[in-house]
Order: sequence, then structure tokens, then C-alpha cells
Amino acid sequence: MSKQLRRLWTEWTIALKFLREGRAQTVMILIGVAVGVAVIVFVTALIQGLQTNLIERTLGTQAHIRLLPPDEINLLLPAAQGTVQLVQEDKRAQRLRSINNWQQVAATLDQLPALTAVSPVVSGPAFARRGDALESVALVGVDLERYQQIIPLSTYLLEGQLRVGAGDAMIGKLLAENLGLRVGDKLRLETGQQSAAIVNIAAVFELGVRELDARYVYLDLKQAQSLLNLPGGITVLDLTVEEIFTAQAIAARIARLTGLKAESWMETNAQLMSGLTAQSMSTNIIVVFVALSVAFGIASVLSVSVVQRTREIGILRATGATRQQILRIFLLQGAVFGLLGSGIGIAASYALVWMFNNAGPGLFYIPISSTLILSSLLLATVTGVIAAAVPSRRAASLDPVEAIRYV
Repeated sequence: MSKQLRRLWTEWTIALKFLREGRAQTVMILIGVAVGVAVIVFVTALIQGLQTNLIERTLGTQAHIRLLPPDEINLLLPAAQGTVQLVQEDKRAQRLRSINNWQQVAATLDQLPALTAVSPVVSGPAFARRGDALESVALVGVDLERYQQIIPLSTYLLEGQLRVGAGDAMIGKLLAENLGLRVGDKLRLETGQQSAAIVNIAAVFELGVRELDARYVYLDLKQAQSLLNLPGGITVLDLTVEEIFTAQAIAARIARLTGLKAESWMETNAQLMSGLTAQSMSTNIIVVFVALSVAFGIASVLSVSVVQRTREIGILRATGATRQQILRIFLLQGAVFGLLGSGIGIAASYALVWMFNNAGPGLFYIPISSTLILSSLLLATVTGVIAAAVPSRRAASLDPVEAIRYV
């Protein structure tokens, strides 16, 4: 064993001896650190689980990015040179229209590595009639194979088969209830373009969003194009990305590339994003204040320990211990408080999470990531070392003669 390792072992032994001698103080501060770490891990995991659940529920029924035709604008004659033209202009009404050259756009987007799925969609308003009952609906024409990569409709089916085309349609649960429809029944669809069709109900789904379950009617792409008077056209390109929080940046890049209007889920769910940001800020504030309370607890215990062991510190200095060795002895105690206390706290947080997942309200599942565990362990250990800095410097600065004479 090298001389440096022997010194480190001696410092470690002395640090543990000091901790054992002050058992009551050691136990109390370990409990404090454990409670702090348990709170940090549980609250952080709870918020992360809640956010994941909210995002999954939101994105389970919509695309990450939607590409739309650019808004139509009024064309104005240019003013004569040297004159000022004052115009009072009403925004132009937006008609249902197709994305130009959408096949080429879709083929280009298929090659982008940032995108995981591209699905053409044609959608527009219509009326669903059964007997004397009439409901306003939204026709959604899809290429089912591609659309399944955007929204996995098979997971939302209540009855019937996942099938569109050849006069088949799929409708939401609330629409089926309002019109008294079941799988196999007929439904008449009418649009403002004086087009109408009678479709067979192939399936009933429940997306979990009231507005969608009461209005959506899924059709084959060609049939919807015919009903909405958009032969060969589409109104939307739905896209998904690998990392959902990059959707905004990718949408901006695609808008520049294609000249189309790009909307990310982060724009269309601005209130959700504000809520997620507020939750994250609240969690960070809780972590900071808990870490501060743990740090002050460790610092106060080690400060008392320095006072109680002034004589021992003087003897150590008189027998050849350097200031750096005394400093490391108390820094090691701080690290032990943080490391051991965080281990106990992490075990307690696992118990709390298990209770929530198995005996709680069952609203959502709380996962505990290895990153959270490691960061909590590191945070507590570093906090312990930092908290021990002031008491350790005080101990190292004691004059050995004065310390030995201390009573």
C-alpha cells in the first residue's frame, strides 16, 4: 500500500470514528438527508410520471406536426410611386383546398431522418344523417397503413374491424350513441358540395377525447376526396418525430423547406406546455430548497462536531496531522452523510412509488429512471461535501496548542 493510500485510509478511519462517537447526531442527520432525498426522488418521479401521462394522452390522438396549405391573402394593387395607400382590409375567408404537389412533398419528407412517419389526410366538414337524426361531423380521409403510424387506431377500437374503403367507415363512440348506430349499420354522409354517400359502419372507436369521439368519421382517402370535392388532393400532411420536444424546431425547418404552414403539437397545445413548464419549475424549486435544508443540517452537525472534538483535533495536529488531512477528515464525514443518507432515501422513495403505483388512485404510473437515482445520489453527496466545507476549514485552522488546552 502506497503512502498516499495509507494516509487516506487513516483519514477515513478517523472520520468513521468521529461519526460512531456521535451516534445520536449521526442518526438524526442521516434521517434528515434520507427524508430530503426521498422527497426529491418521489416528487420528481411523480411530476415526470404526470407529465409523461399528459403528453401520451395528448399525442395519442394527434400528430406531432401538421402541414397545411398557406393562408390565402387578399391581393392589393400597388400604390403609385410617391403616394401613401391607406387600406382597411378584412382577412380573406379560407376555403377548403389541397396542398399543391403533395405527393412530391410527401416523398421528400419520407427521406428526412428527423421524421418517423408521414401520412396524407383529407378532412372537412359534413353532416351525418340517420332517419330524422342529423349530426355535424368531420370527415377524415386516410391512407390507413400510413395513418396507423401517426395514431394507432387499432388500440382504440371498441368493436368491428379496422377497415376503410369500399364504402366502409369508422366512427366515434359518442357519434354512434347519438345516432343509434352499431357495426354493420348504414349512415348517410352529406357535404356542402352537394355530395352524398351511404357508408357501412365497419368499426366504432373511442379516442378518449369527447370532441373527436362525437365528430370523427374515418373514410378511405379517395372516398373523402370525392365527398369534399378535392379529387386527388389532401388538406393536411401529418408527421411524427423521434423526439417530441424537438417538434417546434423541426416544424420551422420543414416550413422553410416546403413553403407550407407547419404547426407543431407544442403550438396547438400552448396551455399544456405552460402547465408542464410551471410543473418543472415547481419541482426545481422544491429540489433546491430541500437540498439547502439538507446542506444546513449537515453543516450544523459538523460545526457542533468540530466544537466537541477540538481537543482531539489538537492532538491529531500535535502528532503530525496536516491541515489538509484534518480538512479531508471532515469532508469525508460530509460525503458519508450525503452518500449513506441518499441511499436510505432512495430506498424509501422506491417504497413510496410502489405504494402509489399499487395502492394509489391508479390515475397514472410513476416510473423511476436510473438517471434520477444517480443524479439524486450525486446531488446529496456533493451537497454533503459542500456543507462540510466551512466546518472542515474551521477545524483545519485550529491552533494545536490552543486546541489541546481547550476544555
